[in-house]
Amino acid sequence: MKKYIFKAVVALTICTSVLISGCTDSFDDINKDPDRPAEVPTENLFAWCLWHISYRFYDRWYMLDEPASFAGYVAKMSYIDEARYQFRPNIQDNSINYTYRALNNLRNVQRDGEENSLSNFTYAAKILEVKVMQMATDRWRDIPYSDAVKLPEGVVAPTYDKQEDIYPALLALAKEVADGLAEGGEGDISSGDLLFHGDMKKWQKFCNSLRLRMAIRISEVSPALAKQTVEEILGNPGKYPVMETNSDNAFFWWDGDDSNVYEPIGNAYRTRKTEFCAPDLLVDHMLDREDPRISVYFTPTPSSSIEGDPDYNDGKPLYRGYIIGAGSNPAAKNYSVWGYRYGQDLGGFSPYMRAAEVYFHIAEAAMLGYNTGGISAEDAYTKALSLSLEENEVDAADAAAYIAGAGKFAGTKQQIWYEEWVALFKQGMEGWSLYRRTGVPENHYIAPGRATKYSEHNVPPFRSPYPDTERNLNGANNAPFNAEVVDDFWGKQMWWDTRTGVY
Repeated sequence: MKKYIFKAVVALTICTSVLISGCTDSFDDINKDPDRPAEVPTENLFAWCLWHISYRFYDRWYMLDEPASFAGYVAKMSYIDEARYQFRPNIQDNSINYTYRALNNLRNVQRDGEENSLSNFTYAAKILEVKVMQMATDRWRDIPYSDAVKLPEGVVAPTYDKQEDIYPALLALAKEVADGLAEGGEGDISSGDLLFHGDMKKWQKFCNSLRLRMAIRISEVSPALAKQTVEEILGNPGKYPVMETNSDNAFFWWDGDDSNVYEPIGNAYRTRKTEFCAPDLLVDHMLDREDPRISVYFTPTPSSSIEGDPDYNDGKPLYRGYIIGAGSNPAAKNYSVWGYRYGQDLGGFSPYMRAAEVYFHIAEAAMLGYNTGGISAEDAYTKALSLSLEENEVDAADAAAYIAGAGKFAGTKQQIWYEEWVALFKQGMEGWSLYRRTGVPENHYIAPGRATKYSEHNVPPFRSPYPDTERNLNGANNAPFNAEVVDDFWGKQMWWDTRTGVY
């Protein structure tokens, strides 16, 4: 399965070569830039969109440096700047550029699918649009959406939409796709589908699972829409199936045999082994609960394997996390780093969504009193936890012991949120959003090494700063929204962030 990405990249190169090769006696043809073909086959453009999303939104710059540290998933031992909120303006510029580049090309795929009776390409591209723009609004809150990527229509400076309007629009788009897929689409997309390899049933499950994610996220601020969405999906599983097993997980797998397509986090680790490390927040939580996933998530400290070192204990593994946004650099040998599966495997994965996440949402819906199709909160929670343990290949006996012990259902939303936080590891944006919505983990803290200008704040960031490109090139539309930002990362909370006493 990991080989699909390499084959698609080769196919894209060959296809582009075919488009630009050959002789002509036409000046118009000669004058075309051979490196910028005017048209690319739909399957190749779709493959590029999947590569772009997987690489650009799950690399160290977009995901690891900021969202993952804000979520409590990673700390830094060196180059601690971003974890201390000392952001790089060019990275913010790139992040929003990648967002709208993805949206523009996904819209092109949708158009091609509609024009060529390939509705399955259109449906899949719309699902990815929902995913990309959900991540974008959760990062910057109010952003251009309804007016975005309309340059052919003369829109050079798109207006902004409030998050309160973006979420319902995304839910409406996802429902449109869910209804279309339920009726059946046209066209085989396998030649460009690097995610599910043409399995439209899995795209259908992904679509409805995203709908559950968004519905639960807005459940405190738009309860009627949230309840309606959840009950429609869970009340008709034949029409609206969701992810049920780990085989349904939306994971983009990379080719670890080709240096051009290494998994981006593993590739960063390959040359920067002492930059990122395990965070004290998550390590301490897992140690306290004797969570068997800890040996998959993190490595033992190097010092614990050195005889004579104070950390050495007859070779027994020792896990230790460092402070997130610390004021100084530590000795790398004393701290754990991300384990092979998550942080070192060059043929690893970029996680769009997991089946475990779906069942945590169902558990929460049941706790809210929604009709979940007969699935109790305890059953959904236990299945979610089981899926996470299974995904991480925890021994069956250890998994059963954890579910019966520290993980046993206690009937609280806080417990659901804590286990969801652990299970979402490597999904930096989702973990950060979970924290901002629920306040879990409750012992999360603001970076102690933060600059003096941020000294008055008491929790990690609410948002990412608006990029300079937006303020400079779309200033009139951006200005009212930028005025609501305080100290780059705080100010107006996300629509769905109902916490009080945070600033």
